[in-house]
Amino acid sequence: MASTSNDLTEIKLSPIEATPESFHEFGQVVEASPDGEEFGPQDAQVDLSRGIPRLYVMHLEDRPLKFSSITHHASVTQCLGSIGGHSWYLGVAKPSLVDPSEIKGVVGADISQSHCGHFYVPPAVDDVRVFKISGPKFLKLNKGTWHAGPLFLHKTMDFYNLELSNTNVVDHTTHYFAKKNNVVFVMDE
Repeated sequence: MASTSNDLTEIKLSPIEATPESFHEFGQVVEASPDGEEFGPQDAQVDLSRGIPRLYVMHLEDRPLKFSSITHHASVTQCLGSIGGHSWYLGVAKPSLVDPSEIKGVVGADISQSHCGHFYVPPAVDDVRVFKISGPKFLKLNKGTWHAGPLFLHKTMDFYNLELSNTNVVDHTTHYFAKKNNVVFVMDE
């Protein structure tokens, strides 16, 4: 499934439709619920306890269906959804945060310390998945879930984004697959 171009190995991934079942290792898929329904497990289980929440509309342009880096936020959950319910894509890998008290017990792992202070194991190339998000639903990413995107086929798209006011300044760790693993991921869509 891999081909080589420009000295990078292209890894083709087929998108998986994001459902509560298919996405559960990375976070939640939240779909419409009846007005007046009480809070429950079907609702986004957010953790915004480490700062001031920020809900905003994010305007993105030219985000083709490929990526060579992936990011995580260790201190906060994040919610993303397209305005208008248009289809979009997100590359993900499971959280790989390491508790500092357990570092001595982790054998053989490539443990790194983020410039933000926390410890983590970089995501493995084989652990990366791509999800397609269709219709009026949004994703809640668990703390530490690696993510690349949103990516989309349109020229521009708008997304609502719920995180902390300073997430991208104090809690933004990126792994560069192109530099560290010599790969780029391309969606087979």
